[in-house]
Amino acid sequence: MCGIVGYVGPQDAVPILLEGLGRLEYRGYDSAGIAVGSRTGLKVRKVSGRVADLANDLPARFKGSPGIGHTRWATHGEPTPENAHPHTDMAERIAVVHNGIIENADELRAKLMADGVEFTSQTDTETVAHLVAAAFTAGATDLEQAVRLALRQVVGAYGLAVLDAEHPDRIVVARNGSPVLLGVGDKEMFVASDVAALIGYTRQVVYLDDGELATITATGYRTFTLDDRSTAKSPSTIDWDVVGAEIGDNAHFLIKEINEQPRTVERALRGRLDERFDTAHLGGLNLSVREAREIRRVKILGCGTACYASELGAQLIEDLARVPASSEAASEFRYRNPVVEPDTLYVAVSQSGETIDTLAAVQELQRKGGRVIGIVNVVGSTIARQVDGGIYLHAGPEMSVAATKSFTSTVVAFALLALHLGRIRDLAPSEGKRIIAGLNALPAQITEILEQSDAIAEVAKEIAQSNSVMFVGRRRGWPVAREGAQKLKEVSYVHAEAYPSAELKHGPLALINPDLPTVAVVPDDDLLDKNTSTLREIKARKGPVIALAHRELPTELADRTIVIPRNEPELDAILMSIPLQLLAYHAAVALDRDVDKPRNLAKSVTVE
Repeated sequence: MCGIVGYVGPQDAVPILLEGLGRLEYRGYDSAGIAVGSRTGLKVRKVSGRVADLANDLPARFKGSPGIGHTRWATHGEPTPENAHPHTDMAERIAVVHNGIIENADELRAKLMADGVEFTSQTDTETVAHLVAAAFTAGATDLEQAVRLALRQVVGAYGLAVLDAEHPDRIVVARNGSPVLLGVGDKEMFVASDVAALIGYTRQVVYLDDGELATITATGYRTFTLDDRSTAKSPSTIDWDVVGAEIGDNAHFLIKEINEQPRTVERALRGRLDERFDTAHLGGLNLSVREAREIRRVKILGCGTACYASELGAQLIEDLARVPASSEAASEFRYRNPVVEPDTLYVAVSQSGETIDTLAAVQELQRKGGRVIGIVNVVGSTIARQVDGGIYLHAGPEMSVAATKSFTSTVVAFALLALHLGRIRDLAPSEGKRIIAGLNALPAQITEILEQSDAIAEVAKEIAQSNSVMFVGRRRGWPVAREGAQKLKEVSYVHAEAYPSAELKHGPLALINPDLPTVAVVPDDDLLDKNTSTLREIKARKGPVIALAHRELPTELADRTIVIPRNEPELDAILMSIPLQLLAYHAAVALDRDVDKPRNLAKSVTVE
């Protein structure tokens, strides 16, 4: 969602802020702004639109340090320059950037207006700037104290950074439910809401916890709580590089990340396959053999693409470990007063490790004594630090809003978890050997699929002309169909609906007509006959069919077939998902969409 960048040090902050905000564009936003300190006070510039629009709007002499910047995804008020961050107090002494939602903003606004404060925006964030200014009026002697006094009145989620024209050597930041991290440089310091903003400047970062604040100056940092108790925070080293976060010669980040999947799958597997004992080595689970054998159920939680990957994960665990497993949207789980069982293993899935719905579900589970592990991509993220153990994806930066390489790496991680649990329980060594061989074959097979990109682009051009598309699949093909429909919707804006193939005749078949294409996931498995019966039902009603299959299907079953290499049945779903990513990408390109930053969406959803 919204993005925060801050800098304090000897350099001009403006280029650093603009570059950092540019690296956060993938999160989704609709306006941007920066504020810097100068000899004459604060300089603030805000626009509705992209970071490039902000850069073009800056006067030639717009320079200074320290500085804070922000990309805003509108919640309170439309995406206008007035509602963009940073927000200032009436005297323009204080500037604030903020991620999250101030829940008691209306109450605070009414109180401040009664005290004579005039508001210039519709946002909840502006209340914080006025509260900090009021704290100085009430006797606060420094910025730390003023921010602490202000935040004691605030109810809600926030990650924020505050600049004070009268204390131009520092930035004060705070976190409660929305990520904030510090970057440690050489006689300079950085602030960001996402590690991607700091790539190229430092690899040493400090992650703040909820209820924690920090003051940064060029010479270092201090972390503390709302009641001014110091906390000891040591830097961690991040392993992302600049190349992974840059587009290179690719037209879009999305196609770059789709094409990276042979390598990201290799990274997800590296060092984790134990061919001596035909199992997977997952030391980060913090789960002993005895504890693993005592698991009677697995419950997996995620949102969006993570939820569809979780559905495949549940099937893998049931197939290989023979443990009952299920998946549920984390956003719904937390609101239904779930029964938390001591012999259930809960798995939280989040690419960013910051998804607010998933994090809240984790916290609810832990309050009730549940054991939770995580599957996340971002090392040091909130969920990664909150859970009892887990698996890192090692997929590298994923800059496009639409998740691709993190999806495949997540399913691979579930395959490793299922293999690990299965071999502890009753999965035969021969079966473990079979799954390991299948996992090792994935990178080359993904490469084989990617070589069909041009042919899939031709199919996508036809799809792009449709008003709606149906996706169908059975068993493992059903989550693949759901993820395929999600991808098409979010990047091309073509309406898509996914159904289990067997459910088609229970209602959705009424929609089938010559103008509604159906994308069918049809692996050559024990359900092939049933799947081909579904295709006949569609064709009998003159519905066009695009099939994903292990061999070319006759024209009476499918108008187009995208042939996928065969792996083990449990792993075929990973390969079936790749052409659907390409289909969505090429459809979006054909329709001239903003492929990497689809409208209304954000990469990391940190508000409800």
